[in-house]
This record gives sequence, C-alpha cells and structure tokens, in this order.
Amino acid sequence: MASRRALILLAFILFGTVTAFAQDDETIRVDSSIVRLNVGVVDEKGRAVTTLDRNSFDLYEDGVRQTITNFESNEAPFSVVILLDMSGSTFGFRQIIKMSASRFIDALSPEDRIAVIEFYEPTKNNSDRKTKINVLNDFTTKRSTILNSINVANGEGKTPMFEALNVALEKLSHEKSRRKAIIALTDGVDTAARDKDRDQLEKLTDLQIPTAINPETSDLLNRMLNRADAQGVTIYPLVLPSGDPAKLADPTPRQVAMFKAARERMQIIADRTGGRLNAINRLEDMGRLYAVVAAELRTLYTVEYQSTNDKRDGKWRAIKLEARNPALISRTRQGYYAK
Repeated sequence: MASRRALILLAFILFGTVTAFAQDDETIRVDSSIVRLNVGVVDEKGRAVTTLDRNSFDLYEDGVRQTITNFESNEAPFSVVILLDMSGSTFGFRQIIKMSASRFIDALSPEDRIAVIEFYEPTKNNSDRKTKINVLNDFTTKRSTILNSINVANGEGKTPMFEALNVALEKLSHEKSRRKAIIALTDGVDTAARDKDRDQLEKLTDLQIPTAINPETSDLLNRMLNRADAQGVTIYPLVLPSGDPAKLADPTPRQVAMFKAARERMQIIADRTGGRLNAINRLEDMGRLYAVVAAELRTLYTVEYQSTNDKRDGKWRAIKLEARNPALISRTRQGYYAK
C-alpha cells in the first residue's frame, strides 16, 4: 500500500512538473514571437499622415517579409506613464516641469490612461535613504487626479533613472493589449550607470578616456530595453539642460566622457523603442516639446506581427517597415533581440 501511494504521488508530481514546463514553454513561445510596433508616418513636408490601413505597409524582419496580424489606427487609446525626475539636478526647474507636464495632459486624448511616477534617491544621512520611486497615481483617465499628482511631485538627491523605467514598464505590463508609451523627463544621467562609468575610467589616462566607454554595453540599459521590446513600449526622453560639463569653466575629460555616454544612452533608448529624443536646450521650450510628443502619440499606428523566425537565440532582428506610397516616410523601432 505504501509503495502504491508513493507511485501515485510520484506520478502526480511528474504530471504537474511536465504540465508546468509545457505551460511555461508555451507562454514564452507565444509571447516572445509576437512583435508590436508603434509607427509614425509623415509626408514629404513632415506632416503626419493618419488615414492609412494595414495594406498601406510592407513589413520585413531580417529581410524576410512578415504578415501584419493586427493593426490599430491612430485613434486607439494609449496607456502612458509620465516619469518625473525629482532628483536634485531638477530642483530649479520644478515649476516649469509641472506647468509643461500639465500642458501635455491637455494635449492627450480623453481616452488615454495615464500614470504618474516620480523618482529620486535621497542623499541625506538618515534612516530613510532608499531609492524613491513613487507611483503618484495608477492608470486613470481622470484629469484632476493626474494634475494633482504632477503638482505634488517633489524630491531631492540622485537619479535612479533605469530603475524608474523598469518600474514604469512593470506598471505597463498590466495594461494588457493597450498601446503603451513612457514620457521620461530627466537630466538623463542615471546615477548607477554613471558610477560604473567612473569606475571604468578610474585608472585610465586622459588620452584613453574619450573612447573608453561603450554606452551600448550597459547592462542596466539593455535589461530595460529588453523589457520594452517585449511589450512594444515607445519611450520619449525629454532631457533637461542640467549636468552638462560644457557649462563648467574647466571640465575634466572624465566629466565630459561620462556625460557624453549618458546622453548617448538616452538616444539609444529613443532609437531602439521608436521614440524621439527631445533635448530641452531652453527651459521655455519644455512646454512646446511636451505638446509635440503628445501630438505625435495621437498620430501613431500600431502594428503587430508574429515573426516567421521562431528561434529564441538572443540575436538581433532588424525590422524594416515601409509605407507602400514612396512619398511617405515611416518611423518605428529598429528591431529587437530574440530572447
């Protein structure tokens, strides 16, 4: 009897294990082969074109034609995370940040769901020194809630930007099949990435420093980008005019190299996700740039396809999406790693 019970128990465990592995494998296979793209199209004069359908595009992955399985017009609502850098470097811009972010809200569609997240890392020597990534409001269409979150945003200290982007992506993962975007207002200098860059440059000479950092190899950056790829999230960095060593009287080669790497990572984020880097050179331009991003969101199409290459080999897959009308120019993300 005891041996029979043991056999039954073993069979149950094996069945459960096989079932679990089969379910995990199926989930990974299906989710990872669906590719989602947010696509902007303009004419020769740069004007947005919003009257196209799925038959207006040709889509290729690594040169192989793909079939569009789902197409959403520019009228489909977005789920948007507004990410606000409340680190010490943005302290002098707070009023302009809040006014500009409010203008962004006004320019979005009423059906767009918006979450607001602030991030900073206190530097004061106290017991509450942990990184602060605060979800000020979860996704909602209620404008009064969103505006209140923007108005109460506050903080000081360092810049945990990549950590905040990961929190934003986690929040967006629960928005299911909705179109997704992140608007990240920041100085662009992630503290953890900068510290790694500094360690790398520590023992180098001034002549070696300018070419020593390869921004694309940052593990913090690439882990975040892989998550954005999986969901088809478009990220728009709005980069504040702070921290640039060019404004210093005598910047060191290390300061210049670290800042250059930080800015290049922001450009990589925009290019990889199909967004656009907006450098805020004058604070009075901030509101206009927010409005430009909002207008662009309202003109994007969303395209989905199931890749004909089902290998999960970790290799880069180049995406090319073209409007069939040669007079039109389309822009989307460049590709993804098949994880």
